[in-house]
Amino acid sequence: MYKFFLRKKIGERIIGGHPWIFGNELGDHQGEPQPGDIVEVYSYNGSFVGKGYYNPASQIRIRLLTRHKEEEINDDFFYNRIKEAWEYRQQIGYVENCRLVFGEADQLPALIIDKFNDYFVIQTLALGIEKWKDAIVSAIQKIFSPKGIYERNDVPVRELEGLAQQKGFLSAPFDTNIIINENGLKFHVDIENGQKTGYFLDQQDNRRAIQHIVKDADVLEAFCYTGTFSLHAAKYGAKQVLGLDISENAVTTARSNAELNGYADRCKFQAVNAFDVLKQWVKDGKRYDVVMLDPPAFTKSRENIEKAVTGYKEINLRGMKLTKPGGFLVTASCTNLVPPAMFLDIISAAAKDAKRSLRQVTWQTQASDHPILWNIPTTQYLKFLIVQVL
Repeated sequence: MYKFFLRKKIGERIIGGHPWIFGNELGDHQGEPQPGDIVEVYSYNGSFVGKGYYNPASQIRIRLLTRHKEEEINDDFFYNRIKEAWEYRQQIGYVENCRLVFGEADQLPALIIDKFNDYFVIQTLALGIEKWKDAIVSAIQKIFSPKGIYERNDVPVRELEGLAQQKGFLSAPFDTNIIINENGLKFHVDIENGQKTGYFLDQQDNRRAIQHIVKDADVLEAFCYTGTFSLHAAKYGAKQVLGLDISENAVTTARSNAELNGYADRCKFQAVNAFDVLKQWVKDGKRYDVVMLDPPAFTKSRENIEKAVTGYKEINLRGMKLTKPGGFLVTASCTNLVPPAMFLDIISAAAKDAKRSLRQVTWQTQASDHPILWNIPTTQYLKFLIVQVL
């Protein structure tokens, strides 16, 4: 087995449970592993740290899979890990649709598996996990006997690992346009061409959180994508809902979702640039009982963090100005590089500029099928806030 040793005075984060080991944290090594090989990691004084997969082309040189020296990394290892992940989701009540495997949080770094009833979508985002894709597919087939498995590896992060972007069937071909159930509603999911893996499962709990504030309300949702929050608002008694998204395809799907659930009379959607429209509507003096904002990530790099902060502040400032006094603002951020405290500071600064006071109603994170490990801060990425705007 190939061996790597951590540099002296390096390793507190790693010993504390974080699975990433960067190139500048490694000292001596024994043997010449090939990219994707399993290697053992030791502290500088020779004590065992863990086993993981290695890629010299990646900034994250080693991603640890196990802390147990006797545990073999083989097909059975991946079967057992995926089975454990499924048992956890069942325990906490996620049975039909869920993030089955959430990478590092399920001790399977760089692996994402989303379960849409009997269909599965996987992402293998690093070379080391890509090499085990056949074992992962085999495990899904053994545990679930699924109707279909699809890979959505059309993501730029793979290129940092020397991998090509690709997508396609990992089972017999099937119709990739499916319908799922969520909170008593039905939604179209485009597994092949939808955002990420086709649907944002991480907000499924948060969508229930709006049920008491939208009754008899005039609701605006910006960045509505396929209308999931909008349809929940209608289900929970909103008088009328207007959803905005820049994507014509997303708006078409949102309208189909409204028809599917019988809310086409109350839910309307427009394909527009929300930034521009909200700015104009503030000038026009439009007001809503509830404004919902769920924008895409504004940055994926630290170099652009200030730009992201400015974007979040501006969009929330406009949202507050469009909210009637005593109405509610629902706002979220999925930008991993904007931690919770920073996001709250941004909202506070926007309120100050808008000359509005805020009363917190709900403050939570992603659905718990996307588990958070306290020793891996990046597992907590979603911020979700409901405030009353006074």
